[in-house]
Amino acid sequence: MSPDEPVPFRNRALPIARRAADLLARMTVAEKVAQVGAIWLNDVLDEHGFSAQKARTLLQAGIGQVVRPAGGGALRPPEVAQANAQTQAYLRTETRLGIPAMVHDECCSGFMARGADAFPQSIGLASTWEPSLAEAEAAVIRQQMRAVGVHHGLAPVLDVARDPRWGRLEETFGEDPYLVASMGVAYVRGLQGADLGQGVAATGKHFAAHGVPEGGLNWAPVHVGQRELREVDLFPFEAAVREAGLATIMNAYHELDGVPCGASRELLTDILRGEWGFEGIVVSDYDTLPRLVDYHRAAASKTEAAKLALEAGLDVELSRIDVYGTPLLEAIEAGRIQMAVLDEAVRRVLAMKFRLGLFEDPTGDPNQAAQAYAQPEHRALARRIAQKSLVLLKNDGGVLPLSPNLASIAVIGPNADTPRHLLGDYSYASMADVMDGGPQPPDKTRYPEKMPPMTTVLEAIRQQVSSGSQVRHAAGCHFSGDAREGFAEAVELARSSDAVVLVMGGRSGQHEASTGGELHDRASLGLPGIQDELVQALVNAAAGKPVVLVLIDGRPVAIPSLAAQIPAILEAWLPAEEGGPAVAEALFGRVNPGGKLPVTFPRSVGQVPIYYGHKPSGGRSYPYNNYVDESAQPLFAFGHGLSYTTFEYSQLQISPARVSPDSQVTIVASLRNTGEREGDEVVQLYVCDVIASVTRPVKELRGFRRVTLAAGQECTLTFSLAVAQLAFYDRAMQYVVEPGEVEVMIGGSSDDIRLTGRFEVTGPVTPVDHKIFFTHSS
Repeated sequence: MSPDEPVPFRNRALPIARRAADLLARMTVAEKVAQVGAIWLNDVLDEHGFSAQKARTLLQAGIGQVVRPAGGGALRPPEVAQANAQTQAYLRTETRLGIPAMVHDECCSGFMARGADAFPQSIGLASTWEPSLAEAEAAVIRQQMRAVGVHHGLAPVLDVARDPRWGRLEETFGEDPYLVASMGVAYVRGLQGADLGQGVAATGKHFAAHGVPEGGLNWAPVHVGQRELREVDLFPFEAAVREAGLATIMNAYHELDGVPCGASRELLTDILRGEWGFEGIVVSDYDTLPRLVDYHRAAASKTEAAKLALEAGLDVELSRIDVYGTPLLEAIEAGRIQMAVLDEAVRRVLAMKFRLGLFEDPTGDPNQAAQAYAQPEHRALARRIAQKSLVLLKNDGGVLPLSPNLASIAVIGPNADTPRHLLGDYSYASMADVMDGGPQPPDKTRYPEKMPPMTTVLEAIRQQVSSGSQVRHAAGCHFSGDAREGFAEAVELARSSDAVVLVMGGRSGQHEASTGGELHDRASLGLPGIQDELVQALVNAAAGKPVVLVLIDGRPVAIPSLAAQIPAILEAWLPAEEGGPAVAEALFGRVNPGGKLPVTFPRSVGQVPIYYGHKPSGGRSYPYNNYVDESAQPLFAFGHGLSYTTFEYSQLQISPARVSPDSQVTIVASLRNTGEREGDEVVQLYVCDVIASVTRPVKELRGFRRVTLAAGQECTLTFSLAVAQLAFYDRAMQYVVEPGEVEVMIGGSSDDIRLTGRFEVTGPVTPVDHKIFFTHSS
């Protein structure tokens, strides 16, 4: 090799595996250990910015990851870009091998950064039933993250959520593995882009089965059998790995059958790498490794925890060096962990850094960073997603849309005029609350501009009505607590107005002054605080006038008695920066709601877990079906969502009628808008294996398509269903297609099936080697 020729690991013309192997061979043990650890960016900052003195202490051997440069402080985008660039410059010029760091941040509902766009929380994104919108949102996040030198995003959440008591349900795409996979794969593609060297590494989390914890309690044990684990909870992760090339995986905190997920070789190596061929890196959820010692009590010391996690296949400890610091070094030096195990983790970390192009250009441009933010097209996308996420749960008597010419409208509720309550738990505002020590008045916060410019529901309603309409407001009560001082004013407004809009729900966040989000599980599913009581008083006061309930909350609300009394209910979830205008547009008919529920709404918390894809013996109490004191049916079913127009389904065709396991079935149906205005319908395809060697769900979603039709317009939808998509794990835990009849169901929700038919699978029981995840539609 000539003196001018670059060393192999710096030669971008060489294969990544060769570059990673060359670099690994040059590293000391301390440098290797540094690559599986992380520091917060704030740890190398002082009041003047980047601190070389702090860096000399913390980065002497390099570092694997830099944590939350935007979401962990108050820096503006150019300042984030500058701090990241200075940190990378130090690593490249002042450490022996010049290895750059991966820099990660949160991006569940937008880049968690001051000045970045806030998109509807994931449960609302799922309610659009449009994966293309997930991909478009993630592409904006990619642009904004890369602009400031962030290359690793901690999203999407691929948990299948079947317990609405769990506070993190809002971060998920709902209860159905097919829908979660569809939205998740699209998100991964948008975030990572066509070339990961210009993209952001997505993180599938939380691996695995985090969405059904015992008692609905965060981090509690999860009880699922191997068949359900693979067919339901692992399905979205497998799809993201195989279909979208998911770059990173994050473990879940809980245990499965006595084994914490962060120390499960079965999950992190045997299944993930051995069966699925995953080639990326596994990162720990924050503080997973010390929790093996003091929470799960699965390890007696941090040294033992290091051995358990590293040998299981967990490559990087987040959010800071702890177990993978001195305890790991001691275990290596004592021979308790073989060097080959550490080398494998480091090799994967280095390979990811090469894939991301970090050795060529790890930074954004501080002079150009701000241009990626506050763009009109990004807000337009946020508005579009918010509009399409709205689910019209009920509209008896056509109460909605309201006339903009009403003489007086009462807008009541704790979420009517509070922009912060439109945001989810992984918004920048939520994190700023935590860092501030709780909600602060604007003049007291250390984190100014916590939220992007936002219009509340109340302000947006005022912008929608005619000049002669009077819009009056009262909060009525706080979003939590039991103070009733505002009841009288609210009741009087309801009594004296021509229509009443109730804007109710909770406050999502991670600070204790929240009712939903991570760390905030609930034992009841009514409206938080005394809002149920206020709503009842307002319904009584309205005395037959139009009453509309707008729900702004991150979880399904179980209010069967109130729902029976209120003629119109609009589910808005956590609609973010453009949520206020989107809600107002729907209330007055400028937008026709077309979203569908990605989760089942229970009537009572006693029904939980409740989901549409139950087994034949589920969903009822034998032999009388219902509970003694309550119906066993949901309040609103999975896939439910009304419109201001109506749709007719017809002309179902299934061909061929008899198929082999390696073939496809073509399913055709017609849809016609039979109303008087344009509207969206989500056509949903469900299947059921009628008789099988193991019991199968009564319905399984296997395709969907959201279409927009003008009044009177008709279209034909075609679904191409691979028979292999009917495969399941048989009694021997072999993934097979069995012969027999398959029922096909098409409709507007899981309980609104309009067309049914059948086809027959012929031939012997057939093992399936290559999974087919998605049905094509046109």
